[in-house]
Amino acid sequence: MRQQRFPEPWPPDIAGEDSLELLDRAYQGLTEEFAARAPGAPAVTWYEPEQTVGFWIRRMAQETVMHRVDAELAVAGEVSEIPEELAVDGIDEVLERFLVYGSHRWTEDFAPVLPERDQPPVLVATDGYGWLVRATPDGATIDIATPRTTAPASVCGDPVPLLLWLWRRADDGVEVEGDQGIIDELRALLCAATQ
Repeated sequence: MRQQRFPEPWPPDIAGEDSLELLDRAYQGLTEEFAARAPGAPAVTWYEPEQTVGFWIRRMAQETVMHRVDAELAVAGEVSEIPEELAVDGIDEVLERFLVYGSHRWTEDFAPVLPERDQPPVLVATDGYGWLVRATPDGATIDIATPRTTAPASVCGDPVPLLLWLWRRADDGVEVEGDQGIIDELRALLCAATQ
């Protein structure tokens, strides 16, 4: 944000730093940068349609949630509360930016799991929100839907379990119905998107 370019070298050399001290230092530096800029201020990002500080605020919120989940699952086997609004935003982010944008921007990374022909859509839905996700040979597409939209397959649930399902952190708490083949294709695409 400060230099309007990606950091070099990346990743930075953090050898020899204490993990907790590094976390504290990085968190302080990041929050200071966010506080010094408006969300609409320019910032270089990997998502070409949005080159703003707001992109990084959203991305860091979602990244922090998923890494917290990883730590909790590793240590205690259960996940502490995630606000539903944050989970819905995370669902939208992983589908729109990681899956759809990523599969078109970095097609070579997705090529092994892209279908040979357009596939029927999978409805991904939660409390008042719905997304129709379709796998095509050129990448994934998405259409906004309602939770009542019909599709040959669906993955539905409350926001938090659905977010965890999409990020492949948990399989319980969602209803998976319909054509298992296209659901499996969606999971394969999500795996490529979130590695």
